Amino acid sequence: MTAASTAENAAASREVLAAIDMGSNSFHMVVARLVHGEIRTLEKMGEKVQLGAGLDQYNRLTEEAQERALACLGRFAQRLKGMPPEAVQIVGTNALRVARNAHQFMTRAEEVLGYPVEIIAGREEARLIYLGVSHTLSDDIGRRLVIDIGGGSTEFIIGQRFEPQELESLHMGCVSFRNRYFPDGKITKRQMDKAVTHAEQELLNIRQHYRSVGWQSAVGSSGSIKAIASVLATLKITDGTITLAAMQELRKRLVDMGKTEKLGDLGVRSDRQSIFPAGFAILMGAFQSLGIRDMAFADGALREGLLYDIVGRIQHEDVRERTISALQERYHVDQEHGAAVEETAVAAWQQVADAWGLNTAADEEVLRWACRLHEIGLTISHSQYHKHGAYLLRYSDLPGFTQQFQRDLATLVRGHRRKFASAIFEGLDPEDIARLRYLCVLVRLAVLIQHPRNMELPPAFTLTAHKDKLVLEFPEGWLDDRPLTLADLENERDYLAKQDFVLELNGG
Repeated sequence: MTAASTAENAAASREVLAAIDMGSNSFHMVVARLVHGEIRTLEKMGEKVQLGAGLDQYNRLTEEAQERALACLGRFAQRLKGMPPEAVQIVGTNALRVARNAHQFMTRAEEVLGYPVEIIAGREEARLIYLGVSHTLSDDIGRRLVIDIGGGSTEFIIGQRFEPQELESLHMGCVSFRNRYFPDGKITKRQMDKAVTHAEQELLNIRQHYRSVGWQSAVGSSGSIKAIASVLATLKITDGTITLAAMQELRKRLVDMGKTEKLGDLGVRSDRQSIFPAGFAILMGAFQSLGIRDMAFADGALREGLLYDIVGRIQHEDVRERTISALQERYHVDQEHGAAVEETAVAAWQQVADAWGLNTAADEEVLRWACRLHEIGLTISHSQYHKHGAYLLRYSDLPGFTQQFQRDLATLVRGHRRKFASAIFEGLDPEDIARLRYLCVLVRLAVLIQHPRNMELPPAFTLTAHKDKLVLEFPEGWLDDRPLTLADLENERDYLAKQDFVLELNGG
């Protein structure tokens, strides 16, 4: 067996995991092996892509920025070859959250990588960062504050052991601050003061609450914070520990230095020099606003958090399951009824998954969770509750979920009753509409079959699926004994017909 085939076999093993973090400043990839439940890093790669700097005045990624990013991903792709999809997570952060043409770029990225690419919300990014950091630190007693300065956003988390308690993502990063305050590479007292003040203003919304919650230790987890710790050690201001007094001293030295190009004398890499003062200003603002006394650097970050998230799913400790359960509790969802609808929908899905191309784990997951949560909007109002539920699922912070998955979940809840209108699928990616349309039909049928809410086991119905047609057959006499269910299904047949979908009912 050749070395190449050995490596490919190892990559195909479920024990090898990979995560890619497409940040606004840098792209990072980590490949690791799962050994007895622990992650052991095999390889790390990182490149300064500066995707955030490639946003034009209309918040569209320029072709040049996209080409830089795709070239980097092409290099990463070779290492991923042969790995199963469930062992790989690839996410985009702030630059892709704000880019108006993010979908176009993501389609191209998926072609290069051969794996799905997803965008995560700011608080989900914060949760994953904390997960990565907490697994790389000793199990300290007490709360810790974690700060991660990215290219377009900065995350602030307070947590204890492996559980985050406060999560926040603020719209300030070292690339956006560089472009605004240090675009020409000059470091003046006036511009530094403006940048620090801006950071303090961004922190006003969380300052009082975070200080009242408090923490026993503070940790920084990004390249900007690592660079600051390294410079403090190089200058022998501290041993690498970041303190307020050390930051004040470094602030004076940066202003005296006056130019980012001189930062090489302090050991700052050339690709980080232009963003160093911006990252410094954000951290200085955080120290002053939150009253941080000292901070250590930790190597774990978003990509490590993604790996531990994969491990949780493999070991059936999926944070998304906890999120769904929490939503059911918070919004007083009838869980027994949701479970009955889920069982019925899954019985239907198993019969049509191959014919309709719905045989991925993600298809089953979104179907199951939509069934459990289809009545979540009742907590607001019975009238139009499917629309209220869709809004809650689309715009709430849901730990473990990407923005695309939340959108899919919201679509199924929005479309589970009443008119089956094309408006349900407005704004969705064209290639997703057919899949979600089919899943929507399955949820709708399951809800109707369980409409009596008597927790009756689903009948032994059979489904035959065609492109735009579904033949639904019940045991002889089943519908005769349930005239209300028959009326519901006949109404449903009319709803679906308006979208050129045929529902054929058999079995009296």
